[in-house]
Amino acid sequence: MSKITVIGTGSVGSTVAYTLTVSGIASEIVMIDINSEKAMGEALDIRQGVPFFTPCKVLAGSYYDAVGSDIVVITSGVARKPGQSRLELAQTNVNILKSVAENIVKYAPDAVYVLVSNPVDVLTYAFAKFSGIPEERIIGSGTCLDSARLATRISEYYQINQQDVQAYVLGEHGDSSFIPWSLARIAGIPVEMYPNAVLSGGNFPEFKKDEVEEYVRKSGARVIGRKGATFYAVSMSVAHLCRSILKGIDTMLAISSVMHGEYGISDVALSILHLVGRNGIKSKLLLPLTEEEEGKLRHSADCLKEVIGKLDI
Repeated sequence: MSKITVIGTGSVGSTVAYTLTVSGIASEIVMIDINSEKAMGEALDIRQGVPFFTPCKVLAGSYYDAVGSDIVVITSGVARKPGQSRLELAQTNVNILKSVAENIVKYAPDAVYVLVSNPVDVLTYAFAKFSGIPEERIIGSGTCLDSARLATRISEYYQINQQDVQAYVLGEHGDSSFIPWSLARIAGIPVEMYPNAVLSGGNFPEFKKDEVEEYVRKSGARVIGRKGATFYAVSMSVAHLCRSILKGIDTMLAISSVMHGEYGISDVALSILHLVGRNGIKSKLLLPLTEEEEGKLRHSADCLKEVIGKLDI
Protein backbone atom coordinates (compact mmCIF):
# COMPACT_ATOMS: atom_id res chain seq x y z
CA MET A 1 0.00 0.00 0.00
CA SER A 2 1.34 3.42 -0.92
CA LYS A 3 -0.18 6.88 -0.72
CA ILE A 4 0.81 9.95 -2.70
CA THR A 5 -0.60 13.44 -2.20
CA VAL A 6 -0.41 15.92 -5.07
CA ILE A 7 -0.77 19.59 -4.11
CA GLY A 8 -1.86 21.80 -6.97
CA THR A 9 -4.25 20.60 -9.68
CA GLY A 10 -3.25 22.79 -12.57
CA SER A 11 -1.95 21.24 -15.80
CA VAL A 12 1.15 19.78 -14.13
CA GLY A 13 -0.46 18.57 -10.91
CA SER A 14 -3.43 16.96 -12.64
CA THR A 15 -1.21 15.25 -15.20
CA VAL A 16 1.09 14.02 -12.42
CA ALA A 17 -1.91 12.46 -10.67
CA TYR A 18 -3.11 10.92 -13.94
CA THR A 19 0.34 9.53 -14.77
CA LEU A 20 0.75 8.07 -11.29
CA THR A 21 -2.65 6.40 -11.63
CA VAL A 22 -2.11 4.76 -15.02
CA SER A 23 1.40 3.71 -13.97
CA GLY A 24 0.04 1.75 -11.03
CA ILE A 25 2.57 3.35 -8.70
CA ALA A 26 0.24 4.18 -5.80
CA SER A 27 -2.78 2.60 -4.18
CA GLU A 28 -4.15 5.98 -3.08
CA ILE A 29 -3.76 9.45 -4.58
CA VAL A 30 -5.05 12.59 -2.86
CA MET A 31 -5.40 15.79 -4.89
CA ILE A 32 -5.41 19.13 -3.05
CA ASP A 33 -5.95 22.59 -4.47
CA ILE A 34 -7.09 25.98 -3.20
CA ASN A 35 -9.78 25.63 -5.87
CA SER A 36 -11.51 22.62 -4.34
CA GLU A 37 -14.05 22.33 -7.17
CA LYS A 38 -11.23 22.03 -9.71
CA ALA A 39 -9.54 19.35 -7.58
CA MET A 40 -12.81 17.43 -7.29
CA GLY A 41 -13.37 17.56 -11.03
CA GLU A 42 -9.86 16.37 -11.85
CA ALA A 43 -10.03 13.54 -9.29
CA LEU A 44 -13.41 12.40 -10.58
CA ASP A 45 -12.23 12.43 -14.17
CA ILE A 46 -9.22 10.25 -13.31
CA ARG A 47 -11.10 7.98 -10.92
CA GLN A 48 -13.71 7.04 -13.51
CA GLY A 49 -11.01 5.52 -15.71
CA VAL A 50 -9.35 3.47 -12.98
CA PRO A 51 -11.26 0.24 -13.85
CA PHE A 52 -9.06 -0.01 -16.95
CA PHE A 53 -5.86 0.01 -14.89
CA THR A 54 -4.41 -1.11 -11.56
CA PRO A 55 -6.89 -0.42 -8.73
CA CYS A 56 -6.26 2.95 -7.11
CA LYS A 57 -8.25 5.24 -4.85
CA VAL A 58 -8.22 8.76 -6.32
CA LEU A 59 -9.89 11.57 -4.42
CA ALA A 60 -9.85 15.30 -3.86
CA GLY A 61 -9.39 16.36 -0.28
CA SER A 62 -8.04 18.79 2.28
CA TYR A 63 -4.62 18.84 3.90
CA TYR A 64 -5.96 16.55 6.61
CA ASP A 65 -6.52 13.86 3.97
CA ALA A 66 -2.76 13.76 3.38
CA VAL A 67 -2.26 11.92 6.70
CA GLY A 68 -0.17 8.80 6.11
CA SER A 69 1.24 9.92 2.75
CA ASP A 70 4.47 8.26 1.66
CA ILE A 71 5.16 11.06 -0.84
CA VAL A 72 3.87 14.61 -1.20
CA VAL A 73 4.32 16.19 -4.64
CA ILE A 74 4.09 19.98 -4.64
CA THR A 75 3.18 21.58 -7.97
CA SER A 76 1.37 24.66 -6.67
CA GLY A 77 2.53 28.07 -7.82
CA VAL A 78 2.05 30.52 -10.65
CA ALA A 79 3.60 30.50 -14.10
CA ARG A 80 5.80 33.33 -15.22
CA LYS A 81 3.79 36.16 -16.76
CA PRO A 82 4.85 38.38 -19.69
CA GLY A 83 7.07 41.14 -18.34
CA GLN A 84 7.52 39.47 -14.95
CA SER A 85 11.07 39.12 -13.75
CA ARG A 86 12.52 35.80 -12.61
CA LEU A 87 13.00 37.32 -9.17
CA GLU A 88 9.35 38.41 -8.92
CA LEU A 89 8.20 34.92 -9.87
CA ALA A 90 10.53 33.41 -7.30
CA GLN A 91 9.20 35.56 -4.45
CA THR A 92 5.58 34.91 -5.41
CA ASN A 93 6.07 31.15 -5.44
CA VAL A 94 8.14 31.16 -2.25
CA ASN A 95 5.21 32.89 -0.54
CA ILE A 96 2.80 30.28 -1.90
CA LEU A 97 5.12 27.48 -0.78
CA LYS A 98 5.29 28.93 2.75
CA SER A 99 1.51 28.77 2.97
CA VAL A 100 1.48 25.20 1.66
CA ALA A 101 4.22 24.10 4.07
CA GLU A 102 2.40 25.53 7.08
CA ASN A 103 -0.60 23.37 6.24
CA ILE A 104 0.84 20.11 4.88
CA VAL A 105 3.81 19.36 7.13
CA LYS A 106 1.74 18.89 10.28
CA TYR A 107 -0.36 16.21 8.55
CA ALA A 108 2.41 14.45 6.61
CA PRO A 109 5.56 14.88 8.72
CA ASP A 110 7.09 11.58 7.61
CA ALA A 111 6.55 11.90 3.86
CA VAL A 112 9.19 12.41 1.18
CA TYR A 113 8.54 15.81 -0.39
CA VAL A 114 9.02 16.26 -4.13
CA LEU A 115 9.15 19.89 -5.29
CA VAL A 116 8.13 20.48 -8.90
CA SER A 117 7.05 24.15 -8.99
CA ASN A 118 9.47 26.66 -10.51
CA PRO A 119 12.00 28.04 -9.91
CA VAL A 120 12.46 24.54 -8.50
CA ASP A 121 15.99 24.95 -7.11
CA VAL A 122 15.07 28.12 -5.23
CA LEU A 123 11.90 26.54 -3.86
CA THR A 124 13.75 23.38 -2.83
CA TYR A 125 16.20 25.51 -0.87
CA ALA A 126 13.41 27.57 0.67
CA PHE A 127 11.37 24.51 1.67
CA ALA A 128 14.42 23.02 3.37
CA LYS A 129 14.84 26.26 5.34
CA PHE A 130 11.33 26.70 6.68
CA SER A 131 9.55 23.33 6.56
CA GLY A 132 11.38 21.46 9.33
CA ILE A 133 11.50 18.33 7.14
CA PRO A 134 14.92 16.57 7.12
CA GLU A 135 16.82 17.45 3.94
CA GLU A 136 17.13 13.83 2.82
CA ARG A 137 13.34 13.83 2.44
CA ILE A 138 13.24 17.01 0.35
CA ILE A 139 13.79 16.45 -3.37
CA GLY A 140 13.62 19.03 -6.12
CA SER A 141 12.77 17.55 -9.52
CA GLY A 142 15.70 19.63 -10.75
CA THR A 143 17.36 18.49 -13.96
CA CYS A 144 15.76 15.04 -13.99
CA LEU A 145 13.63 16.10 -16.96
CA ASP A 146 16.51 18.01 -18.57
CA SER A 147 18.56 14.80 -18.45
CA ALA A 148 15.73 12.90 -20.13
CA ARG A 149 15.60 15.56 -22.84
CA LEU A 150 19.36 15.12 -23.30
CA ALA A 151 19.04 11.35 -23.65
CA THR A 152 16.21 11.84 -26.12
CA ARG A 153 18.25 14.17 -28.33
CA ILE A 154 21.35 11.95 -28.30
CA SER A 155 19.21 8.92 -29.17
CA GLU A 156 17.76 10.82 -32.13
CA TYR A 157 21.24 11.49 -33.49
CA TYR A 158 22.24 7.85 -33.30
CA GLN A 159 18.83 6.14 -33.74
CA ILE A 160 19.09 4.09 -30.56
CA ASN A 161 17.01 3.35 -27.49
CA GLN A 162 16.95 6.35 -25.15
CA GLN A 163 17.69 4.07 -22.22
CA ASP A 164 21.07 3.14 -23.72
CA VAL A 165 22.24 6.72 -23.14
CA GLN A 166 23.95 7.60 -19.86
CA ALA A 167 24.25 11.37 -19.77
CA TYR A 168 23.14 14.05 -17.35
CA VAL A 169 22.37 17.74 -17.10
CA LEU A 170 23.65 19.30 -13.87
CA GLY A 171 23.26 22.60 -12.03
CA GLU A 172 20.25 24.86 -12.16
CA HIS A 173 17.02 23.80 -13.81
CA GLY A 174 17.37 26.84 -16.02
CA ASP A 175 19.72 28.92 -18.10
CA SER A 176 22.93 28.12 -16.20
CA SER A 177 22.57 24.33 -16.47
CA PHE A 178 25.30 22.42 -18.27
CA ILE A 179 26.17 18.99 -19.65
CA PRO A 180 29.32 17.25 -18.35
CA TRP A 181 30.29 15.79 -21.71
CA SER A 182 33.33 14.07 -20.23
CA LEU A 183 30.95 11.58 -18.61
CA ALA A 184 28.34 11.17 -21.38
CA ARG A 185 28.21 7.58 -22.61
CA ILE A 186 26.26 5.28 -24.92
CA ALA A 187 26.55 1.71 -23.62
CA GLY A 188 29.79 2.75 -21.90
CA ILE A 189 31.24 4.37 -25.04
CA PRO A 190 31.97 8.13 -25.01
CA VAL A 191 29.23 9.81 -27.04
CA GLU A 192 31.51 11.31 -29.68
CA MET A 193 33.21 7.92 -30.23
CA TYR A 194 30.00 5.96 -30.72
CA PRO A 195 29.94 6.19 -34.56
CA ASN A 196 33.42 4.63 -34.71
CA ALA A 197 32.26 1.72 -32.56
CA VAL A 198 29.40 0.78 -34.91
CA LEU A 199 30.91 -1.72 -37.34
CA SER A 200 28.05 -1.80 -39.83
CA GLY A 201 24.84 0.00 -40.60
CA GLY A 202 25.91 3.28 -39.07
CA ASN A 203 25.35 6.42 -41.13
CA PHE A 204 25.11 9.23 -38.63
CA PRO A 205 25.02 13.01 -38.93
CA GLU A 206 27.80 15.06 -37.39
CA PHE A 207 27.25 15.19 -33.64
CA LYS A 208 27.03 18.84 -32.56
CA LYS A 209 27.32 19.34 -28.82
CA ASP A 210 26.32 23.00 -29.04
CA GLU A 211 23.11 22.06 -30.85
CA VAL A 212 22.29 19.42 -28.26
CA GLU A 213 22.87 21.83 -25.37
CA GLU A 214 20.67 24.43 -27.07
CA TYR A 215 17.99 21.80 -27.66
CA VAL A 216 17.97 20.79 -24.00
CA ARG A 217 18.03 24.33 -22.65
CA LYS A 218 15.27 25.61 -24.94
CA SER A 219 13.02 22.53 -25.00
CA GLY A 220 10.62 23.81 -22.36
CA ALA A 221 10.26 27.19 -24.05
CA ARG A 222 9.67 25.54 -27.41
CA VAL A 223 6.86 23.40 -26.02
CA ILE A 224 5.30 26.40 -24.26
CA GLY A 225 5.54 28.43 -27.45
CA ARG A 226 3.61 25.78 -29.37
CA LYS A 227 1.00 24.57 -26.85
CA GLY A 228 1.09 27.03 -23.96
CA ALA A 229 2.51 24.78 -21.22
CA THR A 230 4.63 21.72 -20.51
CA PHE A 231 3.17 18.92 -18.43
CA TYR A 232 3.41 15.46 -20.04
CA ALA A 233 7.19 14.97 -19.85
CA VAL A 234 7.54 16.57 -16.41
CA SER A 235 4.75 14.33 -15.12
CA MET A 236 6.51 11.25 -16.46
CA SER A 237 9.73 12.33 -14.77
CA VAL A 238 7.90 12.85 -11.45
CA ALA A 239 6.24 9.44 -11.77
CA HIS A 240 9.67 7.86 -12.35
CA LEU A 241 11.01 9.65 -9.28
CA CYS A 242 8.06 8.47 -7.15
CA ARG A 243 8.51 4.91 -8.38
CA SER A 244 12.19 5.04 -7.42
CA ILE A 245 11.28 6.17 -3.91
CA LEU A 246 8.54 3.60 -3.37
CA LYS A 247 10.44 0.64 -4.81
CA GLY A 248 13.25 1.10 -2.33
CA ILE A 249 15.85 0.14 -4.92
CA ASP A 250 18.53 2.84 -5.04
CA THR A 251 18.32 4.70 -8.34
CA MET A 252 20.73 7.28 -9.74
CA LEU A 253 18.92 10.50 -10.64
CA ALA A 254 19.89 14.08 -11.38
CA ILE A 255 17.77 15.89 -8.80
CA SER A 256 18.06 19.04 -6.71
CA SER A 257 18.99 19.15 -3.02
CA VAL A 258 20.77 21.50 -0.66
CA MET A 259 24.55 21.42 -1.03
CA HIS A 260 26.92 21.22 1.94
CA GLY A 261 30.42 21.60 0.52
CA GLU A 262 30.15 19.17 -2.40
CA TYR A 263 32.34 20.50 -5.24
CA GLY A 264 33.03 23.47 -2.92
CA ILE A 265 29.36 24.55 -3.05
CA SER A 266 27.22 25.30 0.00
CA ASP A 267 23.97 27.01 1.04
CA VAL A 268 22.14 26.55 -2.25
CA ALA A 269 20.10 23.79 -3.90
CA LEU A 270 20.92 22.54 -7.38
CA SER A 271 21.14 19.27 -9.28
CA ILE A 272 23.94 16.77 -9.11
CA LEU A 273 23.64 12.99 -9.26
CA HIS A 274 21.96 11.37 -6.24
CA LEU A 275 21.05 7.90 -5.05
CA VAL A 276 17.32 7.92 -4.38
CA GLY A 277 15.58 5.14 -2.47
CA ARG A 278 12.92 4.26 0.08
CA ASN A 279 13.33 7.23 2.40
CA GLY A 280 14.33 9.80 -0.20
CA ILE A 281 17.93 10.78 -0.81
CA LYS A 282 20.35 8.03 0.24
CA SER A 283 23.50 9.78 -0.89
CA LYS A 284 24.97 12.36 -3.21
CA LEU A 285 27.32 11.01 -5.91
CA LEU A 286 30.46 13.00 -6.63
CA LEU A 287 31.13 12.51 -10.32
CA PRO A 288 34.72 12.98 -11.56
CA LEU A 289 34.03 16.28 -13.31
CA THR A 290 36.76 18.09 -15.21
CA GLU A 291 38.04 21.39 -13.86
CA GLU A 292 36.00 23.24 -16.49
CA GLU A 293 32.84 21.32 -15.58
CA GLU A 294 33.29 22.04 -11.88
CA GLY A 295 33.62 25.70 -12.79
CA LYS A 296 30.30 25.55 -14.66
CA LEU A 297 28.63 23.92 -11.65
CA ARG A 298 29.93 26.64 -9.33
CA HIS A 299 28.77 29.30 -11.80
CA SER A 300 25.30 27.77 -11.73
CA ALA A 301 25.37 27.87 -7.93
CA ASP A 302 26.37 31.54 -8.01
CA CYS A 303 23.47 32.37 -10.34
CA LEU A 304 21.02 30.74 -7.94
CA LYS A 305 22.58 32.36 -4.87
CA GLU A 306 22.14 35.76 -6.49
CA VAL A 307 18.39 35.17 -6.70
CA ILE A 308 18.13 33.61 -3.22
CA GLY A 309 20.00 36.53 -1.69
CA LYS A 310 17.28 38.94 -2.83
CA LEU A 311 14.36 36.90 -1.52
CA ASP A 312 12.44 37.06 1.72
CA ILE A 313 12.72 33.45 2.91
